[in-house]
Amino acid sequence: MKNYLSLSSLQTDLKNGNTTCNDVVTEYLSRIEGNKHLNAFLEVYEDEALSLAKQIDVKIKQGTAGKLAGMVIAMKDVICHKNHKVSSSSKIIENFTSLFSATVVERLLAEDAIIIGRTNCDEFAMGSSNENSAFGPVLNPIDNKRVPGGSSGGSTAAVAAGLCLAALGSDTGGSIRQPSSFCGVVGFKPTYGRISRYGLIAYASSFDQIGPITNCVEDAALIMEVIAGKDDYDSTASSIAVPKYSEELNSKGKVKIAYISECIDNPGLDPEIAAYLKNLILKLKEEGHTVEPVSFPYLDYMVPTYYVLTTAEASSNLARFGGIVYGKRSNNSVDIDSTFVKSRSEGFGPEVKRRIMLGTFVLSAGYYDAYYSKGQKVRRILQDKTFEILKDFDFILLPTTPKTAFELNSVKDPVTMYLEDIFTVQANLTGLPAISLPMGTHSNGLPFGVQLIGKKFEEAALLAFSNHLYPNK
Repeated sequence: MKNYLSLSSLQTDLKNGNTTCNDVVTEYLSRIEGNKHLNAFLEVYEDEALSLAKQIDVKIKQGTAGKLAGMVIAMKDVICHKNHKVSSSSKIIENFTSLFSATVVERLLAEDAIIIGRTNCDEFAMGSSNENSAFGPVLNPIDNKRVPGGSSGGSTAAVAAGLCLAALGSDTGGSIRQPSSFCGVVGFKPTYGRISRYGLIAYASSFDQIGPITNCVEDAALIMEVIAGKDDYDSTASSIAVPKYSEELNSKGKVKIAYISECIDNPGLDPEIAAYLKNLILKLKEEGHTVEPVSFPYLDYMVPTYYVLTTAEASSNLARFGGIVYGKRSNNSVDIDSTFVKSRSEGFGPEVKRRIMLGTFVLSAGYYDAYYSKGQKVRRILQDKTFEILKDFDFILLPTTPKTAFELNSVKDPVTMYLEDIFTVQANLTGLPAISLPMGTHSNGLPFGVQLIGKKFEEAALLAFSNHLYPNK
């Protein structure tokens, strides 16, 4: 089978009879088996995917197939799929079978996408390396000694390794964009509220967003077109009409782009990535676009604010997993207190425990005002400053990550790991759409991403300009 990098090229071959959905699924299953060492998948739906492929082949012949017919897609293990296991890559709900499907799953299946399996991730989506999974780390398919990034590392590794055409991940502080940068694929985080979170196991509810991971902008736009929109099951899902993103991918005219000086000139940014971005800025200017530096003096406050607020929300969200109603119940418990303590101690991994304790601390009496309340005020300042920039510019250009993928087990200090999110958390703190485009290649042979942040609910413009920067090949 050809190594398809876009749904349009695959659907052309399906239409012309050069291949079938059954052949495509069979090939992907073979690749998954041959790349088990990557640990990208926790479960593969072999029989189900093949059965669905045969049904869609019939629909294609009849001319009744949906717009995603032939798209083989993987699902991060935080998204519920009825009658399938979902564990958030945690021992505490390792054997939980979902009773319902997430809205995004239902919308994908309605357009004849084929879900091939669930992918590994950092436990409860907490991590920047995919080393925090209870079921072992995912390996970067480009260099198996390195991490794929996190928390959606299994999804990005699966797409990068050609084990599926696309995948869904979740992005709380960069969990789609950062691993996409490390693995050399397109990662898109929509505006907060653009996609329903119904059926997404929550980490931090005011930050989490589901988004696509693809090989091209065109496929990200098409998936967005299908899964975005109002949902009665999620009160935070916006009722703003969803454009036909896939039909609006031609960038029109010249745009105004701001780049944050404190990011481009940051001493922590790899010199080659900085040089690439500066060359890109010159190229954009030569094309006639307006590209100007802006100051964002709050860069050093973003990661601390993010971790104060997200851990607080995580502490609340994960309180339900206590061995009583949800989650593993310890065999060593003897009463109510020991059931909670032992079940949570045995069920959660070290990073999740760390964030729960931090979140509980910042919400506790005597510290709420000093940390959580102040964090919310700082979040508003960060939002106001970012919105102020976007009043005068169409997009903000910045790196996705400070460097390329690092080696497994090389980052020991949690704070150092948290700083991996320094360029991605801004979009989540402000609720804005952002994309990572795999435009750069380092001298070490590893890819790195270029990030763009767009205006609220203006994904169409962001996708169109992204398609200009990184056209389908």
